[in-house]
Amino acid sequence: MKAVVMTASGPPEVLQLQTLPEPAIRSDTELLVRLRAAGVNPIDTKLRGRGPLIDKSPTVLGCDGAGVVEAVGAAVDRFAVGDEVYFCSGGLGGPNGNYAEYAAIDQICAAKKPASLNFAEAAAAPLVLITAWEALYDRARLQAGQTALVHAGAGGVGHVAVQLAKLQGAEVCTTVGSEEKANFVRQLGVDLPILYKQRDFVTEVLNWTDGDGVDVAFDTVGGDTFFQSCAAVKFYGDIVTLLQPASDGDLKVARKRNLRIGLELMLTPMLEDLPDERLAQGRILQQCARLIDKGDLKIHLNRTFPLEEAATAHALLQSGSMLGKIALIVA
Repeated sequence: MKAVVMTASGPPEVLQLQTLPEPAIRSDTELLVRLRAAGVNPIDTKLRGRGPLIDKSPTVLGCDGAGVVEAVGAAVDRFAVGDEVYFCSGGLGGPNGNYAEYAAIDQICAAKKPASLNFAEAAAAPLVLITAWEALYDRARLQAGQTALVHAGAGGVGHVAVQLAKLQGAEVCTTVGSEEKANFVRQLGVDLPILYKQRDFVTEVLNWTDGDGVDVAFDTVGGDTFFQSCAAVKFYGDIVTLLQPASDGDLKVARKRNLRIGLELMLTPMLEDLPDERLAQGRILQQCARLIDKGDLKIHLNRTFPLEEAATAHALLQSGSMLGKIALIVA
């Protein structure tokens, strides 16, 4: 099969199109999926730059995929040959990523593809859907009537997070870097876009909440943004981050405000082989598929590239100017 292989750690050019053996079903609960598209995520570019989390060779990147079930294991009971599926599985090391023509995955991490999405749109969705869902609903326990700050609301995770927050009945503000992005998030239902390059987001949030701060802050950026955000969260509120806070950062404000700090890494079930948690993530994708097909949740696919142009996709993603998501067209 054709696959884009990471030949070494380094710049996008280390991604090369090669021929690899087609994967085989390894257990009774696995599916063999003929991939039609693969999502491109920041974790892919990070692994390319510093090496895979699982040290195996050859390495095929890509956690997100969408395609058609071509074969099933003897114990598969949720899918049949011909089903269209989307999933987040593999791509952290070894040949089992989704920048390829085929993938073998366990049925617990897959869900039926939303009927209203094409394969490229579906492939762009799983990682960001699960990340935003777990961060807002499971970590922060966001409730109707609350207020939420989502950083980078026009990005991959952010544009899903602002919609999930609105679906929960929250009022939402988000940081964006341009007027174009501000208009984009308004269309998703955001109540207050904050042009963070022009205005101090903490001041804007406090003014918006009459000095109280938001109930929940979701940090998708990390670094100083995490620590600055603590001052924008109300006393006894929640802040969830996708990044590891710096060890030399000052948590004095968070402590004074009695904030509950949540850490979100949706890759943990895959890294630690936690089947119950992987099953729960598959169920999140099922619920999101229903929301998408009802028209309540949208995936913004900004650009697509042929599989062999994965390096170009990585370079664009790392430029930092993207709205929404990128996907690779496999076939």
